[in-house]
Amino acid sequence: MAHGSTRPTSRDVAQTAGVSQAAVSLVLGDKWRGRVSETTAERVREAARTLGYRPNLAARNLRLGRTRTILLVVPALTTEFFAGVYTGAARIAAHHGFGVVLYPSPEGIGPARSPFASAQAALDGVLASSMAADALTAIRGDQLPLVMLDSDPHGSLGAATVNLDIADGVRQLTDHLTGLGHRHLLHLAADIASWTFEVRARELTTRLATVPGATVRTARAPIAIDAARDAAEAALTAPGPRPTAVICDDDKLAAGVYKAARRLGLAIPDDLSVTGLDDLALATALDPELTTVRLDAELFGERGMQALLAVLDGREPHGGDIPVHLVVRGSTAPPHTS
Repeated sequence: MAHGSTRPTSRDVAQTAGVSQAAVSLVLGDKWRGRVSETTAERVREAARTLGYRPNLAARNLRLGRTRTILLVVPALTTEFFAGVYTGAARIAAHHGFGVVLYPSPEGIGPARSPFASAQAALDGVLASSMAADALTAIRGDQLPLVMLDSDPHGSLGAATVNLDIADGVRQLTDHLTGLGHRHLLHLAADIASWTFEVRARELTTRLATVPGATVRTARAPIAIDAARDAAEAALTAPGPRPTAVICDDDKLAAGVYKAARRLGLAIPDDLSVTGLDDLALATALDPELTTVRLDAELFGERGMQALLAVLDGREPHGGDIPVHLVVRGSTAPPHTS
């Protein structure tokens, strides 16, 4: 090679192609359209290939003031849902030349120690679940370009929010159960202070208010099967008419209801209809299989990362909640009439 063992530079590419170094930067940075001709762009690319030129990304990023690194803050990865969010986010990031550092809050929710001496120096932006919002304070992530997932669009820390249409999912579940004839419902709510769970409770109450004779009893439990079992057992044996259907904030909570029903000698769905929300692999492992709302975790991650990249580019992210849909399986049926 004409340049011996030295690494070819952008000046070498410019000389070989017969163009300016500025033109080389535009073409190899994929910002040439409307500024140099297609013929010139191809000549630059051909010269770069011939010389074996590779841009110095570290120097380029230094000039841009970017590390091309995104921090994804989620609750601890004990659920496949957030693993799916990561998969979708990382796919979009990689397509745009960004890496993703995953930062699970060790206790699932709440503050966590910062993995960085200075997040601002190490990161370009943050994508965070509202379920791990407290961790943002610890890493000072709220001082970086930030997009929130599952967060109140009217009170978010972030420059943008990306949400699943959870309210519509709850409407679909409620309409399904009341359509079957259920009027006495139990809401097994996740015992987590998070906007996404507040939406579930609010939408359920609003929807049932339109159904004559409908009542709802609320019990709370951490998202853990044994805790859900105990909470459901207590609620199903409390004084007053026994609920004929249970709406759970999460599929794991529904698994706990199955255990409670077995303890109480109640058959699902003959004596008790049960619904979840997520459509985790667990939903089809239960017997009977669980009626639930499918949330597309990977699409959620993709849309979140697309929104953050738009914010970094100074563009307006696409709006609109991500649709969800009801999956009816064997865990729901009309109530027994006595």
